[in-house]
Amino acid sequence: MEQVFRAASDELTAGNDMVIATVVKTSGSTPQKPGAKLLVRADGSGVGTLGGGCVEGDIWFAASQLLKSGGPAEMRDYELNEDLAAQDGLVCGGTMYFLLDPLRTQESGHDFNSEVIAAYEGGAPVAIASLMKTPSGSSLAVGSKLLIRENGSTTGSLGDEKLDSDAVKAARNLMAMGKNDYITTESGAEYFVEAYTTPPTLVLAGGGHVSKAISNIASTLGFRIFVIDDREEFSNPDRFPEAEQTVVSEYGSAFEKLPIGTNSFVVIATRGHRYDTSATAAAMRTPASYVGLLGSKRKTILIFEELFAEGFTMEQVKSVRSPIGLDISARTPEEIALSIMSEIVGFRLGGDGGTLKLDQRLIDKAAEKAAYRPENAESAEPVGAD
Repeated sequence: MEQVFRAASDELTAGNDMVIATVVKTSGSTPQKPGAKLLVRADGSGVGTLGGGCVEGDIWFAASQLLKSGGPAEMRDYELNEDLAAQDGLVCGGTMYFLLDPLRTQESGHDFNSEVIAAYEGGAPVAIASLMKTPSGSSLAVGSKLLIRENGSTTGSLGDEKLDSDAVKAARNLMAMGKNDYITTESGAEYFVEAYTTPPTLVLAGGGHVSKAISNIASTLGFRIFVIDDREEFSNPDRFPEAEQTVVSEYGSAFEKLPIGTNSFVVIATRGHRYDTSATAAAMRTPASYVGLLGSKRKTILIFEELFAEGFTMEQVKSVRSPIGLDISARTPEEIALSIMSEIVGFRLGGDGGTLKLDQRLIDKAAEKAAYRPENAESAEPVGAD
């Protein structure tokens, strides 16, 4: 949602008010997930998306009305029922919860926006906690905000010292990969915490065919790409035009030359066993959250033996994802690349890699409902009829 924050910065600089609508929570099947944003300008134009259709149209209208009324931030829920499906084709069947947050030039809080942009550009990660629901009888205000920095310092407040303290703790678990969470407290207060950091970084150790295919896919997913190989012909801007940097170096020291953090992902795909071991060991010493090794199970076992011999612990060795990728029976470099990037995206976003296919119970339910539609009821025979 970087584009929304940049657009907000432009509007603030121009002295224009706006409303930012954010999906903060969902239940069931919905067209967008928490974190999706839509900026609505005073002239009716916007940046970002909440999933399109009636949902986005209605929230867009509500945001425009909020701008005109000058009212405070508010939380809204939107149920995606069968009537909506008939109108708009959004056959989702869930509920979406939104924060409609006015951002007005005469009010404070502009630094929040600038610090988020700085985080996207490589600065320290930050998080913003927004109060969504207040306890009964409380004087707290929906939309109150707390900016949380990586070093634990804060600006603003949710209106309660304990809520602020708890939000800081929650933010620390989200900052590494820019995740978000909706938190309900024992007191009845609810708040949404969203962390912001640099785009995910992908380091490809080895510039062969699979890495080249991975680079093509990763660039479309917004990853910053870095390539390492000890041969110049396999690590250069012509071969990897998507890469931010190509490094020609032996693998043991190459990682020290790259900006690797917790939002980094390393793929080891060198040309040989000896190089794989060196690259894997070096990658394991970085802060990267994910290290994956390309190869067969036999090759993996041999390299793991060498890692244990070098003094790595069981926990450290188990953290290496190998053989890397999801099981899609991949054969070609392009198919293998798809398998690997699918696992990396799932790891980053918290997916389990399983199929989304409906189970038989739900398919049976759809068949049963179809049989009793008015257009089918007269011709349908009762179950068990001769």
